[in-house]
Order: sequence, then C-alpha cells, then structure tokens
Amino acid sequence: MNSTTELCTGFGLDAWMRERLDRVERALEAWITADVPQGEDHGAPAALVDAMRYAVLDGGKRLRPLLVLAAHEAVAPLGHGCDAGALRAACAVELIHAYSLVHDDMPCMDNDVLRRGKPTVHVQFGEARALLAGDALQALAFEFLTPNDGSVPCVVQARLCGLLARAAGSAGMAGGQAIDLASVGLPLTEIQLREMHQLKTGALLQGSVVMGAQCAQPPADVLAALEAYGAAIGLAFQVVDDILDVTADSATLGKTAGKDADNDKPTYVSLMGLEASRAYAQDLHRQALQALDASGLQDTAALRALADMVVDRAH
Repeated sequence: MNSTTELCTGFGLDAWMRERLDRVERALEAWITADVPQGEDHGAPAALVDAMRYAVLDGGKRLRPLLVLAAHEAVAPLGHGCDAGALRAACAVELIHAYSLVHDDMPCMDNDVLRRGKPTVHVQFGEARALLAGDALQALAFEFLTPNDGSVPCVVQARLCGLLARAAGSAGMAGGQAIDLASVGLPLTEIQLREMHQLKTGALLQGSVVMGAQCAQPPADVLAALEAYGAAIGLAFQVVDDILDVTADSATLGKTAGKDADNDKPTYVSLMGLEASRAYAQDLHRQALQALDASGLQDTAALRALADMVVDRAH
C-alpha cells in the first residue's frame, strides 16, 4: 500500500507489519532448531535443520502470517482471543508455504533454481535433503499448533489443525498443484483455471485468514464474511502472480520470471490477456473489501491494507 493510501486511511501498514513480522521472525528463528525450547536434544540432524532454516528464514513476503495476525486482531475484541495460538498459526502457515515451495522447485515439479533471490533448496543441499526438509517442515507446522504448555486451548488446537490440513492437502494446495502439473500444455476454461488456483494458491491464503479468526472463535456470520474475504484475496494473489510473471524481471521477483510461459502452463494472462487480468484483479480486490464491510467488524484496517498490498505489489 502506498503512502497516499496510508494518509487517506490513517493506518500505517509499514509500522504495523514491522512489529508483527519481527514477532514471526523471532519465533521461527527460535523454533526451527535441533533443540527443543528447554534446551534438551531434539534428535534432529543438524544438516536437515540447516536445510529447513535455509528454506524458511530471512526471505519471503510473509503474507500468510500477516493475514493470520490481522484476522485475529480484527476478531479478538468479539470473544476470547488467543494471542499464543495466533502466533503459532502464523508460523505454521508459513512453514506449510515454505515446504510447498521446496517441493515445487524440485526437478520432478517445476525444476527451478532461484527462490527468494537465492538458489533453491535442492540446488543448495541436494534433492534428497530438500525432499526431507520439506517433509519435516510440514510436520513441524502441526507441532507448532499443538503445544503442551497450556498456552493454546485444546479446542483451538483441534480447529487450527483441521483448517491447516484441509488448506494444505488434496482438497487444497496439494490438489491444486496436482491439477497444475496435469494441465501443462492443455487449454483450460476460465472456470477450470479459477478452480485450480483456488486450490493451489487460494486455499492456504484463505485458510490463513480463517485460522487467525478461529483463534478468537467468532460468530458464524463474521467467519463467513472473512472466508469470502480470504477467497477473494487468495485468487487475486494468483492473478497478480500471473501478471508479474510476464511483466517483471527475475531480480525483482526473486524467482525465475517467464517460467509459466516457458513451461506452457495455463495462466490468467494466457487465457484472458494482460489488461483483462489486471481488471479481474481489481474486481477481486473490490469483492474482498465488500466482504470486510459485510463482516460488521470495527477494525479491519490491517486486512484492507493487506488487500491493497496483494493487488498493488511489484513482486
């Protein structure tokens, strides 16, 4: 979101993000380790942990954790907010996202060599260790959600685990990736393309919003509105990704530009054209803001600003 928008809304996104990203980064730094918090030997091989930390730390937009925290803050005044649960959920969704990138970049998938401005994990550590690092990050995400220290109520733990499993699994991200691989070189309709991206990209982004909200156990109508917001933002993110793939360079993106066209993958730009894709992203942005209006929540400034950032981003 640009400075003009911040002046109009009175909400400082940059300052809001800095504080929350610092919390997330410190938690990830402390928790992705060969040692448990009490200092006892965790039993994790240091070489594997090195690959896991390389995949997660010091890089990425952290949009999913930000959506978790923004949704939780918007809903918490309505009920019993669980700050510890929200932070753990924010870290968990980032671990799932990171694991998916590790696997997606491997030769059997997209075979990419650049991610977040540095060599991909399999290039840096080899394919076998990259595969295992992704597996371990996925498992660690659910470990984050189930602390045994009493900081997160068991009912909240169960809800968060169920939400994340559905968003990441065969009916979510993994299913969308399977459709993506099967669609190379094939013409897709707009409906088919939307369904694929709602799973591949949108499910985890929408799940991030819902997980943040569920840490405060909101009323059903509020949750439904936030689900609609998350769905719109999730699809908008992918539309903008498709646009940037043909309009930005690799240095700006931090990953290989033009990869989708080179791999003959269906995208919104290839299907609708560049200008129509931009218009669609703006329409999804409007849908997201309308959903926030319908939620009746008093403080949605962070969620609105993140919607702006998704659509206006340059990488």
